[in-house]
Amino acid sequence: MGYDSKPRVLILGGNFAGLQIARHVRELVGEKAEITVIDRRSYLLFVPNIPMEIFEDRDPTPNLQLPLSPVLSKDNTRFIQAEVKEIDPNKKVVTFLPFERPGSTIDKISYDFLVVALGNRLAFENIEGYKDYGHTLTDLYQADKFRRYLEYDYKGGPVAVGSARFHQGERGRLDFIPIALAACEGPPVEASLSLAYWLEKNHKGTAKNITIFTPAKMIAEDAGEAIVSQLLNIAGSMGFNYKNNLEDIKRITKDGIEFANGESIEAELKVIFPDWVPHDFLKGLPICDEKGFVIHNVEMRNPDFPEIFTAGDAAAGTVPKLGSIGHLQSYIVARQIAKDLKSLSSEEADTELYNPQVICYGDMGGGKAFYIHSNTYYGGKTSILKMGKSYYDMKLAFKHQYFAMGGKIPHWQWTMGTLLGDKVSF
Repeated sequence: MGYDSKPRVLILGGNFAGLQIARHVRELVGEKAEITVIDRRSYLLFVPNIPMEIFEDRDPTPNLQLPLSPVLSKDNTRFIQAEVKEIDPNKKVVTFLPFERPGSTIDKISYDFLVVALGNRLAFENIEGYKDYGHTLTDLYQADKFRRYLEYDYKGGPVAVGSARFHQGERGRLDFIPIALAACEGPPVEASLSLAYWLEKNHKGTAKNITIFTPAKMIAEDAGEAIVSQLLNIAGSMGFNYKNNLEDIKRITKDGIEFANGESIEAELKVIFPDWVPHDFLKGLPICDEKGFVIHNVEMRNPDFPEIFTAGDAAAGTVPKLGSIGHLQSYIVARQIAKDLKSLSSEEADTELYNPQVICYGDMGGGKAFYIHSNTYYGGKTSILKMGKSYYDMKLAFKHQYFAMGGKIPHWQWTMGTLLGDKVSF
């Protein structure tokens, strides 16, 4: 036990899933537990709104960072800025390297409950030529580099936007989770629509400049065939080009992209979303599948080590790697830990177990956004696609609300927001 013999809850990762779990566990269990969060960053990165900043010609850095320590300290939750190096599930110990200043030494921390919410690594190093010729919108530095390229270097030539192939694990996979060939294709769709608006606004071209590509049979397959068909019809009417079944990116060159199936796309501007891979130290652990994603059941609990939970992109069952899925998982994890600490009954904690659905708000440029709510990918019947200014406003409002609440969005409020998106016509 901890210094005062309280159960120790250790949360690895402080972005959407990790921060929300920490805050909701504290809310549910009060001071019954000692809670610690470890993250290599001192802030939460609000990834979903990066395109909105870039295509409105703003450096995203000042607006999309939520400092973690001030938020967590209000809950009497300890925050450690460090890089996780090793998890020993048998000894219930995590090894980490603090790097607040250069020269730190390795340290260890033990736990009674562990949450792995560390997200993933973006495998740009696996794409030959990306360093010299590729661009992306996956983090603040890369996105601002892309913004500056558009402003100073882009000549108005052809554009390619799409994903490298995702490599998903099989061992321990839940039977309702499909095998995906792309980690998450909401971002390529969003980037393409927003970029088309930017091209017209800045007299650099139109949607006809842009080719959207995917390694899969269809782009954004997790949204379901009905919604994808609607999106492709809309994109076709706007003039977008589209290529599918490309398997993987073989090489990026100055003049375009070459693919594993032998095809190529000519492009001056190459906007790439890479394979999403687990952190190296997770590979080979008994809690993980053969790729390094953490295996879990519908309680988001590891079957062999029931004191270990996971949520967000590190979880094997997060397919696609979508923020809204991580949000839903975080509510489950917090309630399950509260159940184990006898702050919730089984009946209360188990009212909602893992039942994934795709909920996505994507910028379209010009103050408009699309809204997708679908579970047909997992065998359900919900399939909703809407577009309009109000969905853009809702996307912005969620970010402001999230920051104001310090990452603690009540579950009822999340549910009501989805209901509003589903039922109200704008």
